[in-house]
Parts: sequence; structure tokens; C-alpha cells
Amino acid sequence: QVQLVESGGGSVQAGGSLRLSCAASGYTVKVGWFRQAPGKEREGVAVTYTSGGSPYYADSVKGRFAISRDNAKNTVYLQMNSLKPEDTAMYYCAAGLRMGWPLRAADFNWWGQGTQVTVSS
Repeated sequence: QVQLVESGGGSVQAGGSLRLSCAASGYTVKVGWFRQAPGKEREGVAVTYTSGGSPYYADSVKGRFAISRDNAKNTVYLQMNSLKPEDTAMYYCAAGLRMGWPLRAADFNWWGQGTQVTVSS
């Protein structure tokens, strides 16, 4: 069983930046970030691999978000720049033990409680 603890959410104006953190309690093959806004479906945002393979990003965040990891701390970060109001959502960290598809939710075994990100115009 892997536990995930997210932090770093908050409120920011459009164009601003936030950094989310996800601390994992055990071994995983991949860690990703998902988000869900009220009334919308959950969306995969970015994923990183313990093996060091290239991260993968949703088109909606490419060039603005960057996922990174500190293996010594077993922590994954999501740096979010040039934030837009449409980025407002609850952000969830998720971890999985198999490669599968990069951002398919079914390929992730454990989920965090979520951290709210609100971007005002």
C-alpha cells in the first residue's frame, strides 16, 4: 500500500505560478497528476517515471507545467506557470505499478486526497 500526500495548492491570479508536491510512502513505477473541475471529467495532466523516462504532458498544459521528482525524498513536483482560470480544479496525485498508458486513470493504483488550485482572472 502506497500513501500519497499532496501539498502546495492555493489561490493565484492568472499568469501566476504554483508548485504542487506529492510525497509517496513506497515504491512506484510512475507518479502522475490529474485534475477535476466541478462538473467536468477528470483529466490527466502529467506523469513521470521512476525509471527516468521522458515525462508526458496533456496538450492543455504543455509548455506551462513541468513535472519533476526527487527520488531521495520520494517526492514528485508539479511546477505550474502561466496559470489560467481554466486550470482551476482539484489536483490529485496518483501512483501506479505498471507502465500502461501515460495518463489513463485505470493504470494508477493509489490516489491522494487532492489539493485545490484556484486561478482568478
